[in-house]
Amino acid sequence: MNPTALQPVDLLIEARWVVPVEPHAVVLENYAVAVSEGCIVALLPIADARAAYAPRERVALTEHALIPGLVNAHTHNPMTLLRGLADDLPLMVWLQQHIWPAEAKVMGPEFVRDGVELAVAEMLRGGTTCTNENYFFPDVIGATYRRMGFRAVVGLPVIDFPTAWAKSQDEYFERAGDVHDSFLGDALVSTAFAPHSCAGRPIGYSGPFAYP
Repeated sequence: MNPTALQPVDLLIEARWVVPVEPHAVVLENYAVAVSEGCIVALLPIADARAAYAPRERVALTEHALIPGLVNAHTHNPMTLLRGLADDLPLMVWLQQHIWPAEAKVMGPEFVRDGVELAVAEMLRGGTTCTNENYFFPDVIGATYRRMGFRAVVGLPVIDFPTAWAKSQDEYFERAGDVHDSFLGDALVSTAFAPHSCAGRPIGYSGPFAYP
């Protein structure tokens, strides 16, 4: 075939196995995925792909299985920075006596940004490419995901108690609206309201409250 007749694409990923997930229980051997402008344009045998496409970048995964990116459907990724704090305790003891007091001391934009950056690196290593996030400072969270090229639905917290993010119900809603508007039409980041717990503060707890 005349090389000039090949269709240009951004990326061609060639894999020993491709597991598309849909349909169920299908494993394709020696297949390639062609990608252009961020979209998959073809899934076909490697030989056919080489005959049809002129990729700007080619990735050969000769002993790998290629699958679609995984989705983390529920996460508080900035809390990666609190990993290992008071492990193996009952939930409410862990939260009330350790996590919430720690969050009250460190909560802020830098803490949130750094935690998200670490979490993205770890998620990518495990094949996760999209997450459903719920934590404070969603403006910083969304901006960090966008900067790192990671897809996310960012929760907009609404809680009936003051935190480092907002001090009143009205402020929660006002800030949520501002963050929502700032990501309208974004290719990677979208938003959703994330109201917390109609029961409010746990019974018997009077300390810092900083958990979305």
